[in-house]
Amino acid sequence: MKLFNIRLFLFVGFSATFVANAQTASLLTLKDAVEIALKNNYNIKLSANNTTIAKNNVTIGNAGMLPSVTGDLSTTNSIQDTRQTKVDASGNTTVTQINGANNSTVNYGVSLNWTIFNGFAMFANYDQLKQLNQLSEVAARDTIQKTIADVITTYYDLVNQDQQVRALKGAIAISRTQLRYANDKFQVGRASRLDVLNAEVNVNTDTSSLLTQIQQYKSIQIRMNQLMVRDLQTDFTVIDTIVIDQKLKLGDILSQAQTANPEILIAQLNRSLAETNLRQVKATRYPVVGVSTGYGFTDSKTPAGFARQQNSKGLNYGLTASVNIFDGLNQWRRERNAKLQIDNAAISVSKTKQAIEAQINNYYVSYLYGLDLVKLNQSNVVIAKRNLDISLEKYKLGNITPLEIREAQKNYLDAQSRYFQAQYQAKSSEITLKEITNSINIQ
Repeated sequence: MKLFNIRLFLFVGFSATFVANAQTASLLTLKDAVEIALKNNYNIKLSANNTTIAKNNVTIGNAGMLPSVTGDLSTTNSIQDTRQTKVDASGNTTVTQINGANNSTVNYGVSLNWTIFNGFAMFANYDQLKQLNQLSEVAARDTIQKTIADVITTYYDLVNQDQQVRALKGAIAISRTQLRYANDKFQVGRASRLDVLNAEVNVNTDTSSLLTQIQQYKSIQIRMNQLMVRDLQTDFTVIDTIVIDQKLKLGDILSQAQTANPEILIAQLNRSLAETNLRQVKATRYPVVGVSTGYGFTDSKTPAGFARQQNSKGLNYGLTASVNIFDGLNQWRRERNAKLQIDNAAISVSKTKQAIEAQINNYYVSYLYGLDLVKLNQSNVVIAKRNLDISLEKYKLGNITPLEIREAQKNYLDAQSRYFQAQYQAKSSEITLKEITNSINIQ
């Protein structure tokens, strides 16, 4: 009995602390949780940066449509000793010795180079950049939807765990009532010491289950704080009910997924990129034509030369053209591989659609099964509670054994647990189905 009193004291103290924290902690609504996560979540920030990068890359200059203009400057200098031997018309020889002659040449100017035709590859490049931008936007939306779905699922998991905690607290209250009845009957000689000890064991068992359940609740609470990117020890409470959308239709979900599912959209964009790649490969069959022009200045000093100083300036321009005549059949190989990549991308689209359809069907079955379980277990909770109330009254009168009252208590607790779990299962499946169709809405 002394050991039991110690355990009971510890439980009461721990429970009081947990209840006090729950009373002082602020209520976190689902809407607030999603808004905080959308603002702070690291994955969303990384995805937003990647989307901005892809958007910045969509320029005609990056596609190769614009000319490049450069400014050039070069200078060369030398110090030389020069010995010159000159013969005039009369055959006389003159020797000139120049020591330490400083020769210098400076070239500077502006040049422009512009590829004006490359087999339409520049237009294919521009389309590719736009498609990559679309791909990053779809990926960003997918990241947002996954984050929202993760937050909502975790939030309702907390609601489920909180309901389990409440059920276990109720079980402990019933066990303590049973213990009080056993003590009262023992005092008047209507029950044995064994009945009292069994009742004490029941209280200890239920207390242990509650402590484990509270630990699980706190673990999921930390996970929620992690998703919202805030202090992991931030305490908060959640709502106490789970509302399930019971209007989901399989046909509507399948139809919406074809046009909104991120994985399908990404597969379709990859097929478009494969087609663009073929255009880029075919472009190398055509000639490449470019123009160049520039304006330059040259300043040259040569003390030992015939022209000791020379300055020049002027415009230069030109046209270049090249065409691939034969490259060891590599052109044919690249085009054939590009066509096979298009076939692979088309197969990937069909494969992805089938996988998404199978995923939807599986989760829809789980969703319907969960709804049925909610209705069934809700009825079982009512029946089990009524049975427990009757059993407690009979135990008080001494008409049933402690084992029978414990069985009634266990049935009630199990019915509650199954009911809460069925609610969470149906809600989790609902969230996943909406995530697949990119239609999560917390309003």
